[in-house]
Amino acid sequence: MDKELTPLDCLLPSGTLKICLIILNQPLDVSYLHMLWSKALLRACADGAANHLYNITAGERGSFLPDYISGDFDSITAKVKAFYADKGCKLIETADQDLTDFTKCLAIMLEEIQTRRLQVDAIVTLGGLAGRFDQTMASVETLHHALSMTQLPVMIIQGTSLAYLLRPGEQLTVSRSDGTLVIRLRQPPTWNEHRSGGGLVQPHPSGRAVPNNHHWTQMEPE
Repeated sequence: MDKELTPLDCLLPSGTLKICLIILNQPLDVSYLHMLWSKALLRACADGAANHLYNITAGERGSFLPDYISGDFDSITAKVKAFYADKGCKLIETADQDLTDFTKCLAIMLEEIQTRRLQVDAIVTLGGLAGRFDQTMASVETLHHALSMTQLPVMIIQGTSLAYLLRPGEQLTVSRSDGTLVIRLRQPPTWNEHRSGGGLVQPHPSGRAVPNNHHWTQMEPE
């Protein structure tokens, strides 16, 4: 079944994507934060991300209280931790060192979504792509874990970068509709579909594809 994902919809004032927000321990873009925060049904900080949230929302911190902060709490400062605890934010300590704070925060969010019966289109993560290379790869690792944790799209946004990991076998076509990035995802055909001729196509990097009833075919770029 074909699916469409408009990942940048969440950054548009007119966007309708229903999201939950995870903030990671990296510098925050204030305009992205405000837009994503206003749209999020659930908001969380992974450990030291609370420090960045605290600093960037000076003067209006009462309007930016996360639903929970999780992690092993080796990065969040005592001052920031005390502030959010006093404001009633849930602090969830996750001591497991085999998983990153991002992965553990995501697992908690998925539980909260189910418990609250939230109707969610995607989970958006702010931060995670601007640190050291090993930190960026740790973010990608969590996207890989997410494939077995949820059917919801999980994506990372930071600066001019967006990361989204395809599921095994998925193919995509990227296009723009009214200035909005659109990702169309298609699952590979079954053997029976392939043999019976189901009008299959193979996307070309140019974004165009050609149907074929018997075998995979691709159009060469002009």
